[in-house]
Amino acid sequence: LAEHYKHHWFPEKPFKGSGYRCIRINHKMDPIISKAASQIGLSLPQLYQLLPSELTLWVDPYEVSYRIGEDGSICVLYEATAAKPVSSYGMLTCKNQMMLGRTSPSKNYIMTVS
Repeated sequence: LAEHYKHHWFPEKPFKGSGYRCIRINHKMDPIISKAASQIGLSLPQLYQLLPSELTLWVDPYEVSYRIGEDGSICVLYEATAAKPVSSYGMLTCKNQMMLGRTSPSKNYIMTVS
């Protein structure tokens, strides 16, 4: 991921480039996940068994969050404190834009890793 995001990683503006860093599995495996899995010896059928059929993962400099399903709740997987204050409250991030168009209430899911 570090190599893939090399020109799309801005710690001083964590949400800049967030659309590029959004990883999606929507009944079709994201190529970056397929590539990483093959490098560690996992096949595509194994990936489909391990991961949900609909998964969105947002990888930002100080936060990694995910949503399972199209109407699932967005959950934070990893969070770190920024080195300096980041003013992002008025910005529409990729994640926030997806939440704007919701027509149904969120569903709660738990993602487990084995």
